[in-house]
Amino acid sequence: MTAVPVAYTAAQVRAAEEPLLAAGVPLMQRAAAALARELWLLLPPDRPGSVLLLVGPGNNGGDALFAGAELAVSGVHVTVLPTSDRMHEAGRDAAEKSGVRMLSADIETDAAASVARDCDVIVDGILGTGTSDSPALRGRARELVAAIQPVLAGKKKPPVVVAVDLPSGIHPDDGTVPDPTVLRADLTVTFGACKTGLLLRPAADYVGRLVVVDIGLGPELERVVAGG
Repeated sequence: MTAVPVAYTAAQVRAAEEPLLAAGVPLMQRAAAALARELWLLLPPDRPGSVLLLVGPGNNGGDALFAGAELAVSGVHVTVLPTSDRMHEAGRDAAEKSGVRMLSADIETDAAASVARDCDVIVDGILGTGTSDSPALRGRARELVAAIQPVLAGKKKPPVVVAVDLPSGIHPDDGTVPDPTVLRADLTVTFGACKTGLLLRPAADYVGRLVVVDIGLGPELERVVAGG
């Protein structure tokens, strides 16, 4: 029987991250390296493989971009599809320098669906825990996810979907899913600690296999939970 991981609220995880970030601990680099390792395991062994990154404006998008840069340097065909007009700047720079293909955020939805149809892995790096008050996708991000959802249902062997930290559109604390326009993940790679909402239905039905990556938050999480 698989042990249920200890889970924390988004606020507790952020509170544990703050002093480490202030001290210059490279949490994003650790998360991105772990994400790249998990993605590599999903790619075909007999050819370079292709990955589509759905990139939002925040740190989850940054994790995806840095991971994509690492894969691209190793020969993987990586395409970035922005879901907003903003992107993590350092992550974008790393991705561009590694030679990823950068699409326009204004791409037609049919064209976006076509790109998704031809890839091996789709990475959901749209939203993270910072949107916990209202996690439903909106605007361009929602349009793109709605266009890609039929691709996942319509192919005999659809692309594998990997969620960065959590599937975008679920509540990280209470597990609610206010809008079904969510990419159902085959694998969720979450960083630092398991978020409570990943274990609660209906959100748990969108998570797939859950991998919790240790990026060094343990002592700070203990302090936060103890109220120190």
